[in-house]
Amino acid sequence: MSTINDVSRLAGVSKATVSRVLSGSRGVKEASRLAVLRAVDELNYRPNVIAQSLLSQSTGCIGVICAMENINQTTGYLYALEKQFSQHQKHLLLRFANTRTGVMSALDELSGGLCDDVLIIGARFPLEIESDNVVLIDCPEADTANSIQFDHVFAAETACNYLASQGRRQIALIQPQSCGFADDVLLGYKHGLEKNFLPFNRNLVFMDSVSSTVALQELLNNAGIVSFNALLVADDQEAQRVIPQLMAFNRRVPEDVMVFSLAGSLHLPGIPTIPAIEYSMDAIAARIVHWLEEKTQTSVHTAFRGDLILPGVRQR
Repeated sequence: MSTINDVSRLAGVSKATVSRVLSGSRGVKEASRLAVLRAVDELNYRPNVIAQSLLSQSTGCIGVICAMENINQTTGYLYALEKQFSQHQKHLLLRFANTRTGVMSALDELSGGLCDDVLIIGARFPLEIESDNVVLIDCPEADTANSIQFDHVFAAETACNYLASQGRRQIALIQPQSCGFADDVLLGYKHGLEKNFLPFNRNLVFMDSVSSTVALQELLNNAGIVSFNALLVADDQEAQRVIPQLMAFNRRVPEDVMVFSLAGSLHLPGIPTIPAIEYSMDAIAARIVHWLEEKTQTSVHTAFRGDLILPGVRQR
């Protein structure tokens, strides 16, 4: 197995220069940097991570605590983060937790010398975090200066604008308690209705239900009182639950009811492709890594707007 001495000899530079190149330090001549990188590639050299962390007082690890239940979004986050981290010689240390106690326990563990920084993704419960090395991502009650959120107001308003353009004027909204961001979604929904001169009907809005299937059942039971031909749901996972339920009640999708996902599109066998708002996991991961690399006294606080994805149209 190759050592730093081997790299130093082959590149014709000192071990200190090799270390500076591998750690991304500035002040290294371009010719020396390229020589080191060629030697690393030729020798298939892999730095000793433990030794590096002892010298730099940095672990090179970023802790990631996933608190979301949506497996599709979780996979998207982890894939994008791993890709970005590997490009910057950082390593991902993963924990899963779906309660406040679990998240705080994982945070204590990861912050105890295992990681330089910690990301908490998708927590749907209040978190009081005071550390400058913790970033909350898509957490509705983020009591910290470091947070990255989705623009849910914009998403709901965009959804209503699109549905109205398709002649859907009875737009129902289901946002279970567990999905979070109810106030933002409702505000965007109202803005969208107002912009398209549609009345707000409380009988079409379900924000307090324990699940989307319960809310949809109540909506279907009230079909004789209030009709609907479009339905906003929190994400692709909720869409996956309600579409078969609509079909079971002989409501064709999208002919009778156009379902719209406010976070993530749906591409599963036997389930119609639906319009949706999608967020670029790569863009979010790049923003996180940029902050980690250029960390200063300035906090990170970003609101990401998603893209409108239509059936049969994939945007990259």
